[in-house]
Amino acid sequence: MPDASDMDYKVVFAALKKVCEDDIAFLGGPTDLPYGAVAKRLVTCMKQIKEHCLALEPVVASFAAVFHHYDFDAQTPGNGYRTLVKVLLSCLLHIIHKGRYIASNYNGAFFRADHNVSEMEAYCIALRQLRALLHLAQRLINDNDHGELYCLQDQNLSNSFVQEYSSMHKACFYGRCLGFQYSPTLRPFLQTVVISMVTYGETYGKQQSGFGLAALSLLTSGKYVIDPELRGAEFERITQNLDMKFWKSFWNLTESGLLTGFSRISSSPVQVNFTLTVPPVTLRLPLASDPSLTATVSPPIAHWGPGPVNMRLISYEIREGQDSDELLAYSRTDPPPVSASHFPWIQTQPRSPWLLIHFHGGGFVAQTSRSHENYLRTWSKELSVPILSVDYSLSPEAPFPRALEECFYAYCWALNNCHLLGSTAERVCLAGDSAGGNLCITVSMKAISSGIRVPDGIMAAYPATLLTTDASPSRLLTLIDPLLPLGVLGKCINAYAGTESQTAQPVVESGSRSSFSRDTAVLLGDLTQGASNWIQSFLDPMRTTGGARSLSSTPRGSLSNEARMTSTCSPTTNCESLTEYPEGFEPLRSECLAFIRPTSCPIIRNPFVSPLLAPNNLLRGLPPVHIVASALDALLDDSVMFAKKLRDMGQPVSLTVVEDLPHGFLSLLQLAKETVVAAEICVEKMRKIFQQENPPSALRKRPKLEDTYQSSNPSG
Repeated sequence: MPDASDMDYKVVFAALKKVCEDDIAFLGGPTDLPYGAVAKRLVTCMKQIKEHCLALEPVVASFAAVFHHYDFDAQTPGNGYRTLVKVLLSCLLHIIHKGRYIASNYNGAFFRADHNVSEMEAYCIALRQLRALLHLAQRLINDNDHGELYCLQDQNLSNSFVQEYSSMHKACFYGRCLGFQYSPTLRPFLQTVVISMVTYGETYGKQQSGFGLAALSLLTSGKYVIDPELRGAEFERITQNLDMKFWKSFWNLTESGLLTGFSRISSSPVQVNFTLTVPPVTLRLPLASDPSLTATVSPPIAHWGPGPVNMRLISYEIREGQDSDELLAYSRTDPPPVSASHFPWIQTQPRSPWLLIHFHGGGFVAQTSRSHENYLRTWSKELSVPILSVDYSLSPEAPFPRALEECFYAYCWALNNCHLLGSTAERVCLAGDSAGGNLCITVSMKAISSGIRVPDGIMAAYPATLLTTDASPSRLLTLIDPLLPLGVLGKCINAYAGTESQTAQPVVESGSRSSFSRDTAVLLGDLTQGASNWIQSFLDPMRTTGGARSLSSTPRGSLSNEARMTSTCSPTTNCESLTEYPEGFEPLRSECLAFIRPTSCPIIRNPFVSPLLAPNNLLRGLPPVHIVASALDALLDDSVMFAKKLRDMGQPVSLTVVEDLPHGFLSLLQLAKETVVAAEICVEKMRKIFQQENPPSALRKRPKLEDTYQSSNPSG
């Protein structure tokens, strides 16, 4: 199937009209066609699609005439308006493909009538919802200033938009149409994520181990595999009013020893990979303006006082200092890492002139460096650089500014102790994805305001630079995004801001021997119960064609309190709209009405939370910032607007927009060739930072390495 981004929208609309007319003529003509009821449903569906098509073509034409004004520059086409058109055209191409298939194979012996009509009806519903999104995007163009993707001044407008599209029916995008906008090689993975989440939701809250729950969930997933409508409705129900404890619990499964073990097998082997715990002692660093003077850096103190900072050191080769007793004293790995002196055939390499400091993503609420090892190992090998990844404290237990304090402290500690990390730190790069990209920027802002050395560059992958639910064209994608739905985005933002009232359980590393033993002990019982449930799922009465399955008996453990009163997620039109649509048109509504807490507390507008809102004086002096974003990411406009802001200030910045990939593509490194290409772009941006001739820190007089050590606290 052709890529929607490579096709003229006029060609797509012309092809769709012809397919609709041909199918209507074929299916509505002879009365002796097989599957008479199916033919009638298909004719009705194709007529609705044609109606949407006629209404949408002038809308797309209006976007095509102006969306270049919202790009970063002429060489970097990418913004939320372009993306919405691209997603729409992807949907139309799927309909064209399916329509042609039906016309060619309808009379065939192996034609699956119910399956194909259900597919076409699902895409018809998806098209209806996308039509509504494009109408909202038209409102945004009219209400926002020219070239602006956000309306940051009108909070009421943003709140009304959020409530409008949060009430829309979404289940169709998580069922048969799941992932239609992404690279085809990623769709099986997305299906696996959605099925895993809804089945995990059934077992969530039971008194079983994390690994046991995963096993039970796997075996109860049968009904969601064979019933896409049920899968979509259940996923919508879970994400509309998300329970933060459930969300953290689900994504922390990626920290399990089993999954990380597979990741390590499939990724580049490294000679150094262990965790460190740095005690909370005061550090002293030389001032960037006058290295003979020092600045004092206090340990993290927010919310519960001074505490240690956890980190992970990864290095493809063992380098000087990495096997020293001084560094191994910080190790929290059990058993402790083995020194290179125990393996005389391993040659210790000299210290690298480069150092990469990494902050992981996860919405500020989930994951650690462990679940990001896959690409970090590759980076260390390809760049020949030691990597220090910071395991900062997570929200909602540790809201802002705890994570920022810990990341800044880790950065300062690394500068003072680079000799232990296998580096001379002549070039220091910060790298992070999503929430980690935000922390790269804000740590650099904190370094500027503290007067200490700033890093030599930042590589931020799909960073969150505006931690609000303010409306933008790309944020409208949260209606259809299985990895970053609006309910998830809102919960993560409020958790980091400290306004999320729920408290989650601390992450327990399931890779330890004790938890593995417990999991093994209960696994047999879990498998037995799960197998029984899995078999029963196939014996349950199947959903009748064209009907709807009741979800009233589905467990509610994965829902927050606001959602427990809602029993179904069936599409409906009986919902008062907060905006005006063209006469005769209205999107389908969900009966699972979302509760989206407004992101209006003052903390959200803090420039160290939302750097897009930072005044110029806090951003002036940032090192070169290289942003790698995805055209299909709901946070795309964050990247575009922040890059524009830096460029207009005269700050060095680059923006690269990759196609056909979702938010979080770095964690999907080995799933598709597109993710490999995108990851290589990130590596090249970091290489550029390391190889630049005159980085920002080189423009200032820097003390000798040994002087830096002496100026720091000896115990730090």
